Amino acid sequence: MRPFEGIRVIDVTHVLAGPFAAYQLGVLGADVIKVEDPNDPDQSRVAGTDKALNKKQMGTGFLTQASNKRSIALDLKQEKDREILKKLVATADVFVENYRPGAFDALGLGYDDLSKINPKLIYASFSAFGSKGPRGTQTAYDHVIQATSGIMAMTGTKDVHPVKVGAPAVDYATGMTGAFALASALYQREKTGKGQRIDMAMLDVAMILMSSHITGYLRNGVHPKPHGNRHPHATNGAFQTKDGVVMLGASNLRQQARLWKLLGRPEMVKKTNDERDADHAREIAVLEEIMRTRTGDEWEKFLQQNHVPACRVRTMGEALADPQIQSRGIIHRHEKGHGVEGGFSVPLAAFTFAHGGPRIDAPPPMPGQHNEEILAELGYGQRKVGT
Repeated sequence: MRPFEGIRVIDVTHVLAGPFAAYQLGVLGADVIKVEDPNDPDQSRVAGTDKALNKKQMGTGFLTQASNKRSIALDLKQEKDREILKKLVATADVFVENYRPGAFDALGLGYDDLSKINPKLIYASFSAFGSKGPRGTQTAYDHVIQATSGIMAMTGTKDVHPVKVGAPAVDYATGMTGAFALASALYQREKTGKGQRIDMAMLDVAMILMSSHITGYLRNGVHPKPHGNRHPHATNGAFQTKDGVVMLGASNLRQQARLWKLLGRPEMVKKTNDERDADHAREIAVLEEIMRTRTGDEWEKFLQQNHVPACRVRTMGEALADPQIQSRGIIHRHEKGHGVEGGFSVPLAAFTFAHGGPRIDAPPPMPGQHNEEILAELGYGQRKVGT
């Protein structure tokens, strides 16, 4: 039995963060019902690397986080469809939405409205800046939040910055944080019997992702600097080899001592971090010369065998082909899917359980694929949505 079997989630979200939060509950057993506007389905359905799938509204952006979900098409501007949603809410444990703050209140679907229908409901709202504060009504995407939060300003090199992080890390971190918040609220409800109101803000998550930098700045007013592929300690950083780049991670004093001895330069070993800082430029020069004497694979094998953190910089394709990734089971292969020709693979979860862990049982749904099935469960018989 998986943790959330018997839990029903109403997923009225789009794009990445909200859908990913609901997806994480879905792979752990929750019955996730995705609600989409028939006139304007989830934006991620037309986003991704496969243009043919985008045209079919089954883009890779959507496939990523839609397995194990059922889909119903409801136009929430229509009173009849809002009533269907309310009937769904009466059967649900969790309600997740990520529209502009206040939009669902205006439709009579806010927390105060739906908690009257289901007092034990856990209602989560995802937005760019949260429901409170002077930015509450503003909208944003991952890259806009990266700019607003300060993440971009600290990313890049001394000469080239600010730089956006390549992956939509804030979106997925918000989804993971949201899943944690929902799981926490469900556990809390087991003790108190009460529902909960969750206010998730992407900006808040972005700030938490910089926690140590924030603490440092608030202590001494020093802004984090863009160090690029280097680190304040020379033995932490990227170096060119014969055929590529290796990222060294000799972070603490023990590791840097081990590294210098392995490289045949014991005189470079430092006893304190202050000594490392003072000799930073010379250490960089020495490492640049030494690291060019072997290939990236040779350095990775040699250093890892001797307990010095180091890895060759890989492309995504190389990383996915790594036997380590393959052994972890974090990628699920669909041999076929609705509206998708041929097989495709999607990420599952970033952890494993000894038993009852994350699992994918069904491929992502087409828009409104489960209309009749879900309506029948609500007692509508053969009634169609919007009739």
